[in-house]
Amino acid sequence: MAHADFTVLIPARMRSTRLPDKPLADIAGLPMVVRVAQRAAQSQAARCVVAADDARIVDACTRHGVAAILTRDDHPSGSDRLAEACTLLHLPDEAIVVNVQGDEPLIDPALIDAVAAELQRRSDCVMSTAAHAIDRHEDWVNPNVVKVVTDIEGTALYFSRAPLPWWRDAPATPTLPSPAPLRHVGIYGYRAGFLRRFPALAPSPQEQLESLEQLRVLWHGGRIAVHVTPHAPGPGVDTPQDLERVRRALENPGRIPPGL
Repeated sequence: MAHADFTVLIPARMRSTRLPDKPLADIAGLPMVVRVAQRAAQSQAARCVVAADDARIVDACTRHGVAAILTRDDHPSGSDRLAEACTLLHLPDEAIVVNVQGDEPLIDPALIDAVAAELQRRSDCVMSTAAHAIDRHEDWVNPNVVKVVTDIEGTALYFSRAPLPWWRDAPATPTLPSPAPLRHVGIYGYRAGFLRRFPALAPSPQEQLESLEQLRVLWHGGRIAVHVTPHAPGPGVDTPQDLERVRRALENPGRIPPGL
């Protein structure tokens, strides 16, 4: 179990192409980013802070008692925004930060704790993340579902949009390999010192090909610990259809995934 000596940072940006003003989208009477922060606050984190690119997000958080800071609006990625937030919050290099995406209003607080605990346990790693077993062949071959392969210690060997690992003698019928492949879950733990250095690292060829930022860490020799969770996470919000799905889930708690 994680100690309460980590910080949750929630990057939030207004410039979503598929869902404009996404952080402020109403979900059962509250802005989505507030819903995310309230879920994250149920973890064992010492504090939860929204790192926003727009004063309207900060204002919405403040009205609902959520800590928020204003960061630059020209960051190329969420990692750059979090790096600035670490500096603004004066976090020491050894501090552990868990990045919870601002569009995950059904995030499981226990998963946040597990990702923090994994990094606390793995002093050889600069980051931690999560994964769960894939149980559908169509997810395994879907390039929008990111896969991760680990070593015997649970350290990431590679992340890919391809169906990995791939067997040499694949059967003619659609079947999953055994043991089950792992789907990567987009939650990250960092040590603040590494997070501040990360934006200055040169992007890797694999990162640019797969459009997966975490491959930059592996390219530069960093190690990423992977916590395998038994439950698939609740749905995130990328599109108007996703938003309606989450609204329905909150109106009907029986539809919220286990652990939530």
